[in-house]
Amino acid sequence: MNDHQNRKHQQDEQQQGEHHQIVIVGGGTAGVTVAARLLNQRPELDVAIIEPSAKHFYQPLWTLVGGGMFPREESARDEADVIPDEATWIQDAVTAFDPEAGTITTRDGRTIGYEYLVVAPGIQINWDRIRGLKDALGSGGVCSNYSYEHVEYTWETIHGFRGGTAIFTQPAGAVKCGGAPQKIMYLADEAFRKSGVRDRSTILFASAGARIFAVEKYARELERVVARKGIETRFRHNLVEIRPDAKQAVFEHLDTGEEVVLNYDMMHVTPPMGAPDFVAQSPLANGDGWVDVDQYTLQHNRFSNVFGLGDASSLPTSKTGAAIRKQAPVVVANLLADMDGQPLAACYDGYTSCPVVTGYNSLVLAEFNYDKQPEETFSFNQARERFSMLMLKKYGLPAMYWHGMLKGRV
Repeated sequence: MNDHQNRKHQQDEQQQGEHHQIVIVGGGTAGVTVAARLLNQRPELDVAIIEPSAKHFYQPLWTLVGGGMFPREESARDEADVIPDEATWIQDAVTAFDPEAGTITTRDGRTIGYEYLVVAPGIQINWDRIRGLKDALGSGGVCSNYSYEHVEYTWETIHGFRGGTAIFTQPAGAVKCGGAPQKIMYLADEAFRKSGVRDRSTILFASAGARIFAVEKYARELERVVARKGIETRFRHNLVEIRPDAKQAVFEHLDTGEEVVLNYDMMHVTPPMGAPDFVAQSPLANGDGWVDVDQYTLQHNRFSNVFGLGDASSLPTSKTGAAIRKQAPVVVANLLADMDGQPLAACYDGYTSCPVVTGYNSLVLAEFNYDKQPEETFSFNQARERFSMLMLKKYGLPAMYWHGMLKGRV
């Protein structure tokens, strides 16, 4: 009996729960894109998506919402409208994996069996990892673009700012789009200039990283942007506490261990992030809690009928929707190849993209691979700030997302 037959035999013996040929955990960008691509290629497949949320969000738009360019409602759709019609939507949440048995347990107590599993639940926002953040957020000038609930308060804070110190943070570890924490800072700088308060304001970027950007070509340009805008930088500074009554931000200097206390009048916080707890505590996780997949084939390193992609995966590249656009075809091709008993030929090179908004009329379109080498789409130098690329961010990419990626077309 081969591996495929053995897995099917195990599932046929299950005495409880339901079974699907392919189960996808997560109905976000990665999960829906993979489902659409699978069903476009093989409509006869039995594909189920486990996703508890009733709403689906295009989160890259939240930077522009926080900058006052869009209402937050533009970023939302009903989850039922983006899941492929041919897929089964299980509106529930996963609590545990048993890859040896080929089953999943859900919050509602269901046991769901699978022949193949795709794990794509996204990243977890760990608001409570910064002392005082949960209580401070949404008032007193403490804002964040990282939740639909609070993103409009970012613009309220920026629009109402009357001078003082504005701090923008970036935490240690992986976050959604490594450039996002600085994008809102550049928009705030321009907003302060338009409202006439920039000359009595200090803008400070406090980042746990060692440099403004990880790829040299784009880092050089963004360093020029920071210098031109008169923004102060504090690298290797990781936010650990907010004292809202005193309006103080407490940082740990990651090289010296020193505690650094900075006063603020407004602060945009990028919270720490990590793998969802139900992934990190499962047999599917690596030592850091991420879904342990091969970085080229996206097949799990220990369970051959499991694939992973997106923000919850162990892939050593920036966690972006653009990365998922390149990962999804690889997952689909290799999963179908494995199903057919063929070798896994599709390969992901680590491509990712970060459209770094540098102002209300400019953007640097960073695209690069695992080696942190530029892998650019256009023939011109994408490290330069361009109005055309901002238009792509505002209008082109959302259209491609809703009508292309989520339909399995691009």
